[in-house]
Amino acid sequence: MAVQPEGTPCWADAMFTDLEGAKNFYGAVLGWTFGESSSEYGNYTQAYKDGKAVAAVVPPMPGQEAQSAWCLYFASPDAAASGERIRAAGGEIVMGPMQVGDFGTMLIAREPGGAAFGIWQADRHEGFEKIGEPGGYAWAELCTRDTAATDTFLAAAFPYRAQQMDAGGMDYRVYNVGADPVLGRMEMGSDFPSGLPPFINVHFAVDDCDAAVARATELGGTVHYGPMDSPFGRFASLTDPQNAAFAIIDLGRTDGEMPSFKDV
Repeated sequence: MAVQPEGTPCWADAMFTDLEGAKNFYGAVLGWTFGESSSEYGNYTQAYKDGKAVAAVVPPMPGQEAQSAWCLYFASPDAAASGERIRAAGGEIVMGPMQVGDFGTMLIAREPGGAAFGIWQADRHEGFEKIGEPGGYAWAELCTRDTAATDTFLAAAFPYRAQQMDAGGMDYRVYNVGADPVLGRMEMGSDFPSGLPPFINVHFAVDDCDAAVARATELGGTVHYGPMDSPFGRFASLTDPQNAAFAIIDLGRTDGEMPSFKDV
């Protein structure tokens, strides 16, 4: 597929201490298969659905064990320039920019609230090959307690147009690249555990949310919210057995009227 416009989510990966356990879990829940691990790149292992690349898993580097978490990457034509804008907007560069063979150039950053994300300047690896279909990437939400700081950062770091959702007291904002919505920003209210840091919740599409939730819980996953119907699809938020947060959504099962949005 074509390289995505700047600021568009283009890839996701996660680090797991138990790599085989992660492969078994996501293989059962999302129907993923996995390619050969690349020893040259730290046993980085791509996941596929119907033969198309959808994500990747990787073990931690020795001595760098950390909490498992999904990392969402945003497309950029110039990772170094994106890094400078991130710094200027109050974000932190954690790693990079770093060229990854002839696949592309990456960097890892944090927004002011601490939510981690990546930047990907594509070369041979252009990113997601399946979007909005079962097993593929569907959506993502940056969950934060300091919405003002996050909104200021996103507007400065990326070429976004922001729209606020009219949702009866719920503070939810959508960021668009051109006419296309690419990222949600959700306020972390009292329904979020008090000690949970800000994060980006990556949503993967499924063809049956309830069945996928059942498979996840059977394999040691935990459901934190849902399954619940919405105008966007039936969804649920979970953590896997290694405590990495993610969400699933059946985009074909919608309920209710779409909310209205206003430019901000």
